[in-house]
Amino acid sequence: MEIINSTAADLEEIFRLYDSGTEYQKKVAEKHWIGFDSKMVLQEIEAEQQWKLMDGTRIAGIFCTTFDDPEIWQKKNEDPAIYLHRIVTHPDYRGKNLIRQIISWAKDHAVKHHKKYIRMDTGSGNDKLNNYYISQGFDYLGITTIPLTANLPAHYKGASSSLFEIALG
Repeated sequence: MEIINSTAADLEEIFRLYDSGTEYQKKVAEKHWIGFDSKMVLQEIEAEQQWKLMDGTRIAGIFCTTFDDPEIWQKKNEDPAIYLHRIVTHPDYRGKNLIRQIISWAKDHAVKHHKKYIRMDTGSGNDKLNNYYISQGFDYLGITTIPLTANLPAHYKGASSSLFEIALG
């Protein structure tokens, strides 16, 4: 499996995966994504922050990265970190632990960019998902309430998130 930048040509498949991920969230959790703006995703693609896991010619999963996440991480945003967002696995690849490949890639990417942490958040209240991320090497840091801001997708509005990180070296 190879991790490479997504392109504008992937946009339809990216949104198909977001829709599939949202439907899955509705089945297994109380909170789910509300939808994403194609303009935002295209900006992430242009900024080389949108990634895809390729299994040959097939997209097995997608995720986003950033080196700055002040709305969610607030004061901790001052730490040098890579932030993972919107990890989605194609339904045919669920249960195949793609997160391990993402973490391995993120460690290399973080070191290359002189970052000391890999961080991510997920909607709070999903103990099964929290325990899964902990089993994959993340430390659970607790819950934060997200301030209302126009900079975040709709599912963050008035929500709380569970925070996770892996400290590097």
